[in-house]
Amino acid sequence: MRHRNKNKILDRKKAPRTAMLKSLAESIILYEKVETTEAKAKFVRSLVERAITTGKIPSLQARRKLIAAFHTELPVKKILEVLGPRYLNRPGGYTRIIKLGTRQNDRASMVQIELV
Repeated sequence: MRHRNKNKILDRKKAPRTAMLKSLAESIILYEKVETTEAKAKFVRSLVERAITTGKIPSLQARRKLIAAFHTELPVKKILEVLGPRYLNRPGGYTRIIKLGTRQNDRASMVQIELV
């Protein structure tokens, strides 16, 4: 039974869903703004904010947790060297979601998720 199970499925199986979310989180961290659908943005927001909070204190444990969360080393390096010190005094809320309208093809609501 699925009682009180709130995970979003996003119309994908588990492995493709986690791969998509990891790559979307990497893109948000590397480029600092990405245009995507509203459901994906709301789901990936918590992953990005958790990663930045982990990287605020640069330690070996934080580096290992971030390496496990991403496919490549580039977002880990950017979090520990750039984003961690930038958001050191901010207690959370590192991302902003701006609504852009609907996509012409399938009328999906599009948003831009960006780092504040």
